[in-house]
Amino acid sequence: MITIYYITFFIMGTILGSFFNVLGMRIPRKEDVLFSRSHCENCNHILKWYELIPIISFIIQKGKCRECQTKLSYFYPFSEFFLGILFLVSYYSFGFSYELIIALTLSSTFILVMVSDLNYLLIPDRFIIIPSIIIFLVTILNKGIMESLIQIGYGIISFSFMYLVMLLGNFIFKKESLGGADIKLMFLVGLSLSPLLSVVVIFLASIIALPVSIFLLMKNKEHVIPYGPFLMVGLLIVYFTKMNIEEIFIKILGLL
Repeated sequence: MITIYYITFFIMGTILGSFFNVLGMRIPRKEDVLFSRSHCENCNHILKWYELIPIISFIIQKGKCRECQTKLSYFYPFSEFFLGILFLVSYYSFGFSYELIIALTLSSTFILVMVSDLNYLLIPDRFIIIPSIIIFLVTILNKGIMESLIQIGYGIISFSFMYLVMLLGNFIFKKESLGGADIKLMFLVGLSLSPLLSVVVIFLASIIALPVSIFLLMKNKEHVIPYGPFLMVGLLIVYFTKMNIEEIFIKILGLL
């Protein structure tokens, strides 16, 4: 029975990964996402249902459009597979619980942020607002209104801290160091974690982003690096590992 749950969550993740790919590509361009059918970006061929099966269709079609034979990006099956894995890990880590809903929400947000920020250097507000509302409502159901209000306070603290980091970065580098969306994203981070863990998220995101940024700078001379996806990776790492910073500090002090 447990194996069936794992398979179900994986398949659900791949299906939603395909859908979130569409949202991440279309919403920043202000395109219709409800009535406009999926199509090839090169020849506008309207995709049939059997061309939209997550991962499988890409493999069967050998990564090409059936109509014009244009090569498709490996980003699509990768994000579908990755969200499937994240959904599976979410169930493995939290079982059927309120924390599972938050984990699924954060995993979905990661795909939306990654698709949008990598392609357009933009994170639409709705990609932050809607997950924040879901997490706030889940926290109310799980811990009550007071704890939910405290988490909003944590979100504001994390947002403010990131804003100060941006001001400091702008002063040091004499140019814009962080995008406004990255600062807004920290509200979602704080809403999900404590302020101390939010700092850990920033630290992890910076560590992970550093080698990637160096590679991109050397390869493409790119001076603008999307930071949102790295923040989401840091958030997922902290959330899935159930990190407790207070316990870590106590153990360190005990060793001293």
